[in-house]
Amino acid sequence: MSERRTALVIGASGGAGGAVAQALLAHGWRVRGMSRTPRTGQGIEWVRGDALLADDVLRAAAGVSVIFHGANPPGYRNWRGLALPMLRHAVAAAVASGARLIVPGNIYNYGPDAGALLSETTPQHPRTRKGAVRVDMEALLVTTPGLRALVLRAGDFFGGTGASNWFSAAMVKPGRALRSVTDPCAPGVGHAWAFLPDLAETVAQLAEIEHRLPAFDTFHFGGHWTDPGRQMAEAVRRASGNPALPIKAFPWAVLWLGAPFMTFLREMIEMRYLWRRPLRLDNRKLVALLGAEPHTKLDDAVRGSLTALGCLPAG
Repeated sequence: MSERRTALVIGASGGAGGAVAQALLAHGWRVRGMSRTPRTGQGIEWVRGDALLADDVLRAAAGVSVIFHGANPPGYRNWRGLALPMLRHAVAAAVASGARLIVPGNIYNYGPDAGALLSETTPQHPRTRKGAVRVDMEALLVTTPGLRALVLRAGDFFGGTGASNWFSAAMVKPGRALRSVTDPCAPGVGHAWAFLPDLAETVAQLAEIEHRLPAFDTFHFGGHWTDPGRQMAEAVRRASGNPALPIKAFPWAVLWLGAPFMTFLREMIEMRYLWRRPLRLDNRKLVALLGAEPHTKLDDAVRGSLTALGCLPAG
């Protein structure tokens, strides 16, 4: 297989990176996976590297035609101090290798004033620290000379075994049988979700045609819009097979009590508006390009996610 069909996945041992690596393999790509703790097998050519070390990323990117930037600070900690340097290193490696850089985005860029339906050109007025960092990250992609980049914005991730998402960190307890499910949404408010295998397939399809796209472009991934947001908790209830599975309100008050002592809790509170305002991603531009957005039915996606997290028995 030619080197022009080689993709580097930064953070291939993580949730998003791992899903994208498998999707690219399914499309016939040779996949090089960079991780601080590389695994073995899975059809991936593993290389050890740290996204915070520019030389590691530069070496891993030699000869590739696509780079997926799947590295993120763990939890919500120190985004400006970690996320921006990691992206700068991926940008430098993409320019040096001539590769297309694909970056997964989210809706943090948008403040509560954005309106209910977000297009790629909706004005961005973030009111949070992480939102401001996201705006700066995308500005870096637009202003770097010689860079070819794509941003695919999506809602909250679910699917796989990743722990740094609201589904696995707040709604259920990984590794335990379902006794209840927690719903962070305010009553009657919709919420945007992205099932990782569907998002990864979208990345792979974009990688196939990236040479036809402008030097910089942005797409919105519609994913699963649960309206009201309680529909996600109800899907977990259906997957459990217990129609009386308790659905509990998220304990925001407890977060406020612990926030002075734990950075992670303060960061979660900062993003509360996303559960109190309907912010839906308009995917019409993506659908016009691909013909259809990859989409797994909600109940199937939730059941697969719970099985991967060890909340349901396999099969």
